[in-house]
Amino acid sequence: MDLGLRQQLKLTQQIIMTPQLQQAIRLLQLSRLELVETVQNELLENPFLEEAVEENIQPAEEKRSGSEDDKDAYSAEVARNADWEDYLGDFSSTSRQSSRHELESLEEGANFEARYAGTKTLEGHLAWQLRFSRLTDEEKDIGEAIIGNLSSSGYLQASIQDLAALAGTTAEKIEKVLSAVQRFDPVGVAARTPQECLLIQLENLHYDRDPILVSLVVEHLEDLEAKRYKTILRKFKLTLEDLKEYLGIIQGLDPMPGASFGGSEPTYVSPDVYVYRMDDDFIIVLNEDGLPRLQLSSLYPDSIKTAKPTDKEYYQEKKHSAEWLIKSLFQRQRTLYRVMESIVRFQKDFFLNGISCLKPLILKDIADDINMHESTISRITSNKYAATPYGTFELKFFFNSSLSLEDGTEVGSESVKSLIKRYIAAEDPKAPMSDEHIGELLKEELKVSIARRTVAKYRTALGIPSSSKRRIFF
Repeated sequence: MDLGLRQQLKLTQQIIMTPQLQQAIRLLQLSRLELVETVQNELLENPFLEEAVEENIQPAEEKRSGSEDDKDAYSAEVARNADWEDYLGDFSSTSRQSSRHELESLEEGANFEARYAGTKTLEGHLAWQLRFSRLTDEEKDIGEAIIGNLSSSGYLQASIQDLAALAGTTAEKIEKVLSAVQRFDPVGVAARTPQECLLIQLENLHYDRDPILVSLVVEHLEDLEAKRYKTILRKFKLTLEDLKEYLGIIQGLDPMPGASFGGSEPTYVSPDVYVYRMDDDFIIVLNEDGLPRLQLSSLYPDSIKTAKPTDKEYYQEKKHSAEWLIKSLFQRQRTLYRVMESIVRFQKDFFLNGISCLKPLILKDIADDINMHESTISRITSNKYAATPYGTFELKFFFNSSLSLEDGTEVGSESVKSLIKRYIAAEDPKAPMSDEHIGELLKEELKVSIARRTVAKYRTALGIPSSSKRRIFF
């Protein structure tokens, strides 16, 4: 065997992910809020990238000349002096002035409190009541220690001894203040067990005088949850009507009084696209609120002339970086608009009639429609939201699997889920529908053969319990 070093010429093709290409791909995946943050950071770091002044912005219609195609606009107009708002005007099915007027009219329709509401927490709500209570200063300090040891559901997580050691007082004083806090709104907060929580609420409603009702809460909560009613009827010698009345009272109580306040900060969604209905047509407007209008700095020509040879390379790099960012933003908005436009074409019945008319759709359908790769469609629909006449949905929502109908057509899985939810909402609680019965109703309405286990899978995905757990015996 001949072993040795040799030189050899070889011609191969290889895709290289340049930093600019990586940036363009990353911009596709960013949500609108993340995009705004990214652009603001670039404005701070790149001296040749600046935000355009309002007076210097010309309407997009004046800048376009004749039938200029997208490639000319992309390579010439954007690279020379890019105005992002013009791009948004280009990729909009209505003029910039009319879309701005529509958005402003929507804002004017809601008052300030409806648009900006402070977050109310359980701890703050109880502390506010504690400050205005008739407790002494020492007792208010104990109350703060109690409120600070509550779970998100409103239950006390510390023992009386631990609270006494924390506040430097006696267990008797802790019990007194705890009793007062438990009568705050919501009633039953700071309870140690579910039974104690419900008993406090019964006392507040003056139902604690009924020994049977108290016994049901103290001793038979598990029997009531498991619907073992025969044992309760025999023990207390009750009729069905009497037990039904007791159940109505207990079901009106709140076993988790602090849950309505939430335990974490809400997540706010800012739509990337607005879809408005105008008769049987739709207007698509990209959300431009807060997006800076970018252009190359006018200082660049003077700077490059007076720059030292060692600085020219840096200036050229920053200039190319600014141009590439503007081009990438232009391409992102262009792609987002085209994808949303294609989704509206495929899902027109949804935008006309609602979720029940959502059709099956996959990424390949949109990719073939607008001549793009599926990976690009996947990236541009990630973390993007569209405000529609029927609510705000993630763009991924419009892509769903299909079920074949008997006539050869298909129906989307989300439409089937919507019908299942509607059937169950209208059912008789004394005789809830089984999964087989729901499957028969779907076959009658949609002409689709759907197995019981498929109905059960969709029902579970909707968070709806089985028919046995939905049944009410009275």
